Amino acid sequence: MKDVLLIAVYAFLGAAAAGLLGALALRLLRHRSVTASLAVVAAVAVSAMLAGTLAVAWEMFLSSHDLKVVTLVIAMAAAVSLATALILGRRVVASSHQLALAARSFGDGGSFAAPAGPATAELAALSRELAATSARLSASRERERALETSRRELVAWISHDLRTPLAGLRAMAEALEDGMAKDPERYFRQIRTEVERLDGMVGDLFELSRIHAGALTLNPARMSVHDLVGDALAGADPLAREHGVRLVGDRVEPVPVEVDGKEMTRVLANLLVNAIRHTPADGTVAVAAEARAESVVLSVTDGCGGIPDDDLNRVFDTGWRGTEARTPPGGAGLGLAIVRGIVEAHAGSAAVHNVHGGCRFELILPAARP
Repeated sequence: MKDVLLIAVYAFLGAAAAGLLGALALRLLRHRSVTASLAVVAAVAVSAMLAGTLAVAWEMFLSSHDLKVVTLVIAMAAAVSLATALILGRRVVASSHQLALAARSFGDGGSFAAPAGPATAELAALSRELAATSARLSASRERERALETSRRELVAWISHDLRTPLAGLRAMAEALEDGMAKDPERYFRQIRTEVERLDGMVGDLFELSRIHAGALTLNPARMSVHDLVGDALAGADPLAREHGVRLVGDRVEPVPVEVDGKEMTRVLANLLVNAIRHTPADGTVAVAAEARAESVVLSVTDGCGGIPDDDLNRVFDTGWRGTEARTPPGGAGLGLAIVRGIVEAHAGSAAVHNVHGGCRFELILPAARP
């Protein structure tokens, strides 16, 4: 029993010495190829066995004949182990190189395509993560391109919408100054109308800039959706009468929400004005509200005839109008962008989809806490 313990101790000491040398070699080679590291690991395994055997033989526990046999066996094992480590290392390096080339492609603006052929579990997991990252980058690039397009369109449209009333104001001012206006009162009323429209446009731009800058300050308070919708319907009723449109709000559940009343009234007002202007005379604009699981859904349904499928995803983009018109009542294309910004600031979401004869705008808001 004592001899067995001594053999174990000497074998451990010899193997430990080989392991320490291998750890030092791995540290020195930590910035080199994985092939070198695998070769070191294989060499450490064989060297540990050889060092332990030599330590045992040194203490005369093995005969010279047995030592030669064991050394020969270890040498053959070393050759096979090193060859296997080199082959495996080259395969891993090749797979890593292919993965690096694929990653470089989507880093330069392309999309990631996982290399063909088998790969280790770690490289396969890395490929999946790179594919997911590539998809997110592609979506981000698409959003950036869409946003840049919206900005260019907004600048062009706003420039035109500002230039047109300013030119009219200048012409009317010159006519009044020269005494050429036959009906000055009508000119004054028209000037006031144009100034109010310009003031509304500037107000929308200021509101949108606050939303985009994250500077929109909310003062949420608990209120009933019924009261919120009632105030919005009352404010939009004169415009609806002017256009011959009926306003309906008989499907509004009195569920509580916790929102900024002023901002949400603006949201509903923008939706109602948009719906009234796009609904023909004798048409109906319906407002509804219902409670769902942990949310409240507000909807405004109009009779616009529907929105083309290609434009449904652009409805809430800044500057989108759905028409090439550059004159009122087309507007500057800011109302629905403001709607989405305010609703998202309330941790909600805005959506639109076509229904029979028109479209429905839906606002999904978190339900008020009990």
